[in-house]
Amino acid sequence: MIDTTDTEIPGGEARRLRLDVEESGIGVLTLCRPARLNAWSWESSRQLGVMADRIRFDDRIRVVLLRAEGRAFCAGIDVSAPGGGIEGESGSARGRAYYEGIRWAHERFAAFARLPQPVVAAVQGYCLGFGFELALMADVRVAADDAVFALPEAQLGVAVDAGGDLRIAREAGAGWAKFLALTGRRIDADTAYRLHLLQQVVAREELERAAREVAAEIAANAPLAVQSVKRDIDAYADHGLDAALDRVAMSAALTLTSDDAAEGFTAKARRRPPEFRGA
Repeated sequence: MIDTTDTEIPGGEARRLRLDVEESGIGVLTLCRPARLNAWSWESSRQLGVMADRIRFDDRIRVVLLRAEGRAFCAGIDVSAPGGGIEGESGSARGRAYYEGIRWAHERFAAFARLPQPVVAAVQGYCLGFGFELALMADVRVAADDAVFALPEAQLGVAVDAGGDLRIAREAGAGWAKFLALTGRRIDADTAYRLHLLQQVVAREELERAAREVAAEIAANAPLAVQSVKRDIDAYADHGLDAALDRVAMSAALTLTSDDAAEGFTAKARRRPPEFRGA
């Protein structure tokens, strides 16, 4: 390892992600809050954008290995994080604020998903909600056999807000995207592999080695050719994605400000079934 670029996160917030640049040309981007199961927050999104900007212009990095510390890749949204809720004087004001906030987050996600360098994700344990959506932003996904995937947002009364359901539709088909997003059902790594959401499933103890092998193979190839291949495939696969993501932001804003969302999160916290009213 030749460099660690995590010495300072602008804004003075606690570090959610760490970037290490290795001599092999691999930039290792690590989710580093294992005590919180790497739960995601607005601050995590900001730091992801910062890291994406660093990676984009670092010629030493030919491929990114996205990994996580601890027993989970990412267990979803951190509801206890500061700034988790958005305030407003009225429902419409809160809805607009959520819409703009989600669009802001989408811009950070796009900076990551559209990096010129390919991204290989190594996934273990819980990969839920935003964790699943983040993994789906990678170009290649390798998972441990203990990985568990789900989009549970509808169970909380909110829409999927980072485009994960759209990416599942792209990879596995609209039917499976609806099945997973509408039910919130969890699937194991073997099922995700059969749905073409994963490229490899390995034993937990083999995850780091297997993902690094894929990253090293990519890093060994010609950078201009590799980046061109990624860009060309994305241009085909993501056709229409931008317009769909704007619809996602609006749907998420409307549902996040609904009474059903408040009921869903309250019920989850109190460990009781929610009573949704469609309001």
